[in-house]
Amino acid sequence: MNERSRKLNERTTVNPAFNAVARNDFAAMLDRKRYADRSGDFEQMIARTNEHFWDPLDPDYIDFEQAAPSDEPLIPFDMIPERHSAIWDTLDEGRQIQFANETLRLRISGILHGEQGALSLSTGLADMLLDPGAQEFALNQAREEGRHVHAFALYMQHRFGGDVMEPTPTVERILKDIVASEVIYEKFIGMQMMVEGLAMGLFTSLFQEANDPVLKRLVQLVMTDESFHHRFGIVWARANVPSLTEELSNELEDYSLSIFQDLLRNLVAPHEKQELYQRCGIDVEFAAGALGEVMTDERRKRLMGQGSNLFRTVIKTLWNAGLITGRTSDWYGQWVDLDELAGEGDHMVGQPIADDGIARLAEINAGKKKIVRKRSEALG
Repeated sequence: MNERSRKLNERTTVNPAFNAVARNDFAAMLDRKRYADRSGDFEQMIARTNEHFWDPLDPDYIDFEQAAPSDEPLIPFDMIPERHSAIWDTLDEGRQIQFANETLRLRISGILHGEQGALSLSTGLADMLLDPGAQEFALNQAREEGRHVHAFALYMQHRFGGDVMEPTPTVERILKDIVASEVIYEKFIGMQMMVEGLAMGLFTSLFQEANDPVLKRLVQLVMTDESFHHRFGIVWARANVPSLTEELSNELEDYSLSIFQDLLRNLVAPHEKQELYQRCGIDVEFAAGALGEVMTDERRKRLMGQGSNLFRTVIKTLWNAGLITGRTSDWYGQWVDLDELAGEGDHMVGQPIADDGIARLAEINAGKKKIVRKRSEALG
């Protein structure tokens, strides 16, 4: 860990539950006093890990062999931005279905890369965080992110023959920066709050609108895990942000704004989707011009007013974490109604879907425990 990162971690970590060392400083982990110095901030989330256990290879949880829709795209046309542009006029019905499915291939590929980023980041946090409880939660998250990588890879195999698209330039750049960072606040803001927030918004939309029952089931299962990962970031923010100096608080707020602006400007821009357009025989420059005519700031604002919009979800996360103040509220306020967000309290987008998924998992897992007990009794 370089000197700048070490000083930033010391100055921005108010709550000792998030104290960190360099990733290769294993000697710090052998401090005998550390084992008993465990925060209680993470115990409830750790204890609930078994509530949302699921196995991607077990059809009791999800059956990847279930047939795909035969007469409609995997996601509805309403989820395709290009539908409202001149691009759509160049496609016959068959190519429109192809374009919708290829759009989903691009999105699931991005999700898969994001889950790998979250997996790598979690293992890094476990190497850096000194608190045994924080370490245990990070490792639980790593286990669950590994499950997500496996599950989305299986979905890609069954629906797209395992053909995963390359990460878009923005996804690749942001993930690499966050995973490589030695600054704790960049990891928590960048991944736990912003990337996980984007994921919760996107998964909510897919669960509500997708035509593919396997995809709907998959994203709900993933949301049962991600809701806790997202909460890890909120716990960090509430434990540290309110007590920072004004200078450091401003630095975190500016970092959050810069990442958000980067995502808003680039995440779904035409230049990020060149592989999609090439696969569908659409000229990239034509696509960029056609989308530019319809994806105005006013249209973006209308879309971000929708409750499950992924960018709105991130803004709400930052607001609840105290990372939007009078310094930046005017900028965010041009996109969403911050008073409306404040009135919603801590309610997180997608939480009811995740809660329903956890309840269903509890029933499945309870049944499996009964089978194990009966087998044990028979053997005994």
